[in-house]
Amino acid sequence: MVTTQNLALPKGHKLQGYEIRKVLNTGGFSFVYIAHDKNNKTVAIKEYLPTELALRTDGVNVCVSSPEAAASFRHGLKCFFEEGRALANIEHKNIVRVINFFRANDTVYMVMKYERGKSLQESILKQTEPVSENFVRRVFIELLNGLREVHAQKLLHLDIKPSNIYIRMDGSPVLLDFGSARQTLRENLPKLATSYTPGFAPPEQYNDRTLLGPWSDIYSVGASMYACLARAAPLAANIRIKKDILTPAIKLGKDIYSKNLLEVIDSCMSLDHLKRPQSVFALQKLLVGDSALPQEIELEKSNSLLEKIKTYLAQDIL
Repeated sequence: MVTTQNLALPKGHKLQGYEIRKVLNTGGFSFVYIAHDKNNKTVAIKEYLPTELALRTDGVNVCVSSPEAAASFRHGLKCFFEEGRALANIEHKNIVRVINFFRANDTVYMVMKYERGKSLQESILKQTEPVSENFVRRVFIELLNGLREVHAQKLLHLDIKPSNIYIRMDGSPVLLDFGSARQTLRENLPKLATSYTPGFAPPEQYNDRTLLGPWSDIYSVGASMYACLARAAPLAANIRIKKDILTPAIKLGKDIYSKNLLEVIDSCMSLDHLKRPQSVFALQKLLVGDSALPQEIELEKSNSLLEKIKTYLAQDIL
């Protein structure tokens, strides 16, 4: 196993007309940079660089760590590139906007619109009480509009979690950092490190890719809503399969959230994928269609945002 630490591109490095300003995020699969384009506009750039397969120890070029890793690296690069190309075809306010992707330094880069705000995880952790039901419904109903478009394009996200749900300055949510390329690479190379987040990944993501579908992302949505209630990640699905000691939302959130919302969360987090809502549209109907909401939710239902969402759902295009 490779233990050498990968180096990020240096500040000031010029990359296809972009100038690297700083590292925003790093992981075992990629680096994400803040950069400026030719017009001095801020963008985010994601670099494909799986540490277990390739290294940058000096300079800027990426070097495959061994001859055995070369084919695997190319396979992952192809998945990453194809994911970027597919995302570039999606223009939706609740999905991170991919504006460019290209090859350089013997790897692939995805350029995304830079969003200002904070993650849902930050919102959860800064509070001493569960996130309000009003906030949860508003954020997730709107976010699901974007996920619905992703699924319509025959894509799965496979890494939905509070840290990948970004809340803009105007309060609107945007879904970041797709994990489908990482999952594809891991399935092809099962010895690689896990590419999912315990607590938010559905059970089928651990061992049986043939069962993945829209319901897999729906599990992660339910787990993210659960985290808003518990202010912590729920018990990991692989542990739940062996012995499910997770406190159901209907019990944990009694007198905090409405019965309707708690039941929706629990149904989304069913270990049996067939017992979850089978589509984003089905989940949206459950979240919007309650007739016995708390007063503050009733007030929210009357505003223009939710009225627009209801109109959108009524189209039943999926």
